[in-house]
Amino acid sequence: MKGDLHMTEANREPQQRPHILFITTDELRKMTLSCYGGRSVNTPHIDAIGEKGIRFDSAYTASPWCLPSRCAMLTGQFPHNSGAYSNFRKCELSAGIPNMFQAFGGNGYQTALIGKCHFTPVPYKETRPDVTLPYDEFRDYYMSLGLDHLDLQDDKQVSVWFYDDYAKELDAAGYLEAYRRDTWDIKGKSKVFPFPGPEEWHPDSWVGRKALSYIENYDADTPLFAWVSFSGPHYPFDAPESYYDRVDMTQDEPRRVRDGELDDPQRIHYRSMHGPGNIDGAGAAPERACKNYTEAYWHELRRNYYANMAQIDDYVGQIVQAAERKFGGNVLVIFTADHGEMLGNHGIWGKNDCMYEDVWNVPLLVRYPETGGAAETAELHGVVTDARVMLTDIMATCLAAAGLPEVPGDGRDFLQSMRDGGHRYVFAEGEGFIAVSDGTLKYVQTQKDGLAYAEMFDLSNDPHEYENIVEKPEYAAPLARLRKAIIDHFMPKLLA
Repeated sequence: MKGDLHMTEANREPQQRPHILFITTDELRKMTLSCYGGRSVNTPHIDAIGEKGIRFDSAYTASPWCLPSRCAMLTGQFPHNSGAYSNFRKCELSAGIPNMFQAFGGNGYQTALIGKCHFTPVPYKETRPDVTLPYDEFRDYYMSLGLDHLDLQDDKQVSVWFYDDYAKELDAAGYLEAYRRDTWDIKGKSKVFPFPGPEEWHPDSWVGRKALSYIENYDADTPLFAWVSFSGPHYPFDAPESYYDRVDMTQDEPRRVRDGELDDPQRIHYRSMHGPGNIDGAGAAPERACKNYTEAYWHELRRNYYANMAQIDDYVGQIVQAAERKFGGNVLVIFTADHGEMLGNHGIWGKNDCMYEDVWNVPLLVRYPETGGAAETAELHGVVTDARVMLTDIMATCLAAAGLPEVPGDGRDFLQSMRDGGHRYVFAEGEGFIAVSDGTLKYVQTQKDGLAYAEMFDLSNDPHEYENIVEKPEYAAPLARLRKAIIDHFMPKLLA
């Protein structure tokens, strides 16, 4: 880390408070971005946020699933504390849990979300390939969390299953039926296909256009908290063909796979590899086994994934520039992802039950307002830090930057973590899933469907996480320490 950071008193009058632009992608593997070493696609506009601010190299999601991660970002609470812990059970985020929309809206801010919410489980069992179903009650629920404005595109697949705002406009434009057809063609297209319509009607283009329009027409006299939430590059891997030439697959890193690494039935992803698996990618694979995908399939999946990020990068650049024109330097910009994506590493794709760094360690770029003194601004410009932070810290960070009262939760200000090194342990949670890491050693335990698994990895000796060391006697003491950290993590809730 460079720069000797210090905390400054942020109490400001409402008209001086910074506007906050929170930009997220869905299922973005950190190493895809060129600022984190990706070579297959250039992402100059996203990179620029870090170049003019702070790049966090050790940022971790609170969950490898969309709903619990998004609710953790919104509330600053771990899933076991907020109660929003699963994509699949009825455990939607309660409006009684304090969240950023309420905290900012109650202090003079206008609150907006453009794109994906997913703060409540989707009724997957109701979906049908021949029809798109009503979604108004979901939109009403999202508004009840404290939003003033919502343009809803609640996930690529959700938008063909249910009539969110995007689906209604896509249908009126005449492209919904083709998108629904290709998305449901699981065995034929296996979730990989070029978007079957004009580029401007792709879900991420729609979100980008809506965000631009909202910011350009916004009254800058009222402070704004805006969450721009892209659904990509989450599957289906469906980039517009016009973005394919932005990808250089000759620069793509080889998939990280070790022969036989998931052949032990005691490995969490044994069934993901050999079938019938529960990871996302197994559902589209022959015999529900990721081992049956061909190299040609992996090539097309990754090319579409990278092309989707080129598309998103273009819109991020336009959105940040629009915010600068509207608000000048008085804007806090945060870019991250709810979780990552395996993208073929270890022979699988998806994120379910994944504690691998590909999924857990997410991109995080933060650019602070340019309204402080010159020295303060310089200290926050072009900084790279390995302080361990979590996405549960976003709420505390935003409130501190705005000079607003703290809201009780599990997070802490990013600047505080940069001064003291951050969290001793980071955690990831989900239904039947818990993982803990101290940055070098990590432990994960799952229990579901009558099956229990435990794995441990030593990143210092095995950075690609091939070898499960949970049974090795020389790791007994650190294993006990990590298990105790999990107990300490849950005990305050159990005794509340």
